[in-house]
Amino acid sequence: MYEKERQELILTLREKGITNERVLKAFLEVERHLFIPQALHGHAYADNALPIGFDQTISQPYTVAFMTQVMNPQPGNKILEIGTGSGYQAVILNYLGAKVYSIERNHNLYLRTSQLFDNLGYRIALRCSDGTLGWDEFAPYDGIIVTAGGPEIPTNLKKQLAPGGKLIIPVGDRKSQKMHILQKTGVDSFKTTIVPDFSFVPLIGREGWKIG
Repeated sequence: MYEKERQELILTLREKGITNERVLKAFLEVERHLFIPQALHGHAYADNALPIGFDQTISQPYTVAFMTQVMNPQPGNKILEIGTGSGYQAVILNYLGAKVYSIERNHNLYLRTSQLFDNLGYRIALRCSDGTLGWDEFAPYDGIIVTAGGPEIPTNLKKQLAPGGKLIIPVGDRKSQKMHILQKTGVDSFKTTIVPDFSFVPLIGREGWKIG
């Protein structure tokens, strides 16, 4: 289903600079329409963010592809995702062979996505809690992807990153952010790259935005 639309999405991603063939294959194979409300299935493969309920969105495919390409997860890598949302990003990472741990703060969304993972047969560890605190039990992680925009980079996430690992997080105000790509070079040292012009829902939590 939607095979032509998925092929067209791959062409769009290529035009926008996604060159990793493994990532492109994941976007061809993982059916995005399964992660959005049925009423929006006709828009599933347009390069746009879409509402998924509970004031949350599924990110624009290019944004997911960009973050995934930067992370470049290898089979067996342990990846922590902050902001499960619909589950699409987690499944892309899982398809690429990563062992995915994902945190969602909205309990209703957590329950719905957990059921979706079960129905589709994905083995992804899912937890409902404050994502800005990370998931210390399974740290350190080879990579951490944050799918919501925060005012700063949570200290807990930096601590839970393995040496050489990457932390990808949008940082800015509630409306627009710059993507911060941190690579851990020492116990408390990081090499940072910043890419502008992204827009995510707010990262809510103790080390993020406060509710209200």
